[in-house]
Amino acid sequence: MSSPSAGPSGSVADAVKGNWVDRFAPEAAKPYLRMSRLDRPIGYQLLFWPCAFALAIASTATGTVFNIYYFVLFLIGAVAMRGAGCTFNDIVDRDIDDKVARTRSRPIPSGQVSVKQAAVWLVAQALVGLIVLLQFNTLTILFGLASLIPVAIYPFMKRFTYWPQLFLGFAFSWGAFVGWTAVTGGFSWAPVVLYAATIAWTIGYDTIYALQDVEDDVLIGVKSTALLVGERPKPFVTGFYALAMVLWFVAGQLAGSGWDLAVFMLAPGAILAWQVVTLDRMDGQNCLTRFKANHWVGVALTLAFIVAGLV
Repeated sequence: MSSPSAGPSGSVADAVKGNWVDRFAPEAAKPYLRMSRLDRPIGYQLLFWPCAFALAIASTATGTVFNIYYFVLFLIGAVAMRGAGCTFNDIVDRDIDDKVARTRSRPIPSGQVSVKQAAVWLVAQALVGLIVLLQFNTLTILFGLASLIPVAIYPFMKRFTYWPQLFLGFAFSWGAFVGWTAVTGGFSWAPVVLYAATIAWTIGYDTIYALQDVEDDVLIGVKSTALLVGERPKPFVTGFYALAMVLWFVAGQLAGSGWDLAVFMLAPGAILAWQVVTLDRMDGQNCLTRFKANHWVGVALTLAFIVAGLV
């Protein structure tokens, strides 16, 4: 399931053809924007949606209107911090990326960007994220700073455990805490359960994503849940998706939603079910398409939480 190599423009192998970075960005900026994955928005979308989930259930818990201003701030922060995280990941994984067909066209292993230049770009993006974080209350700032711990740990986990997807979940689900504290200024069980739910979701969708790399991962000796489950990814992903759905519902109940939330959650549940039923672990494009469909899970679940809080 090898991906094609980079094209003459230096585009990354698994980027969407004709994306805005390849088409419109200045040539000097392209390697940096690609390193931040801005040519592949699914990454920052999946980092962002847990923030939106938390904003939605927090508005229900406090009886307030869904905060669009915070929604926009978290979106900006997700773009910046996802870019910083990817840049850090690329610095750490540069030797591994050079050995994997899908990743050897990334800016560092392909020689478009030096490690020093990448480090400067990392700091610049982190500063944008910090500026966004400082717009919130003290508790949210503290939670935001604490998120750097799972972010820093994650890139190393594939070397030591078959569960790097779990550690990605720790990092990508942190928005459950910052979104909740931004609105409420406090803490409760609702964001804890929301965090656990989103970790389960992350394990499921990133296992699908990792199916693209199983052959290369075996050759270079790194680990993933896709390797752990072997020829039976569907039951594994189904279990974690089901757990996510149950815990999302419980989080909504803890925040004050009614039982009708279950009806509104049918849409995200249907997208998750479609992913599993139609998954072909041997087809890289099939896996990538189903992985990307999780953006729409985020949209649908956010709307479900918002509507459930209004009725």
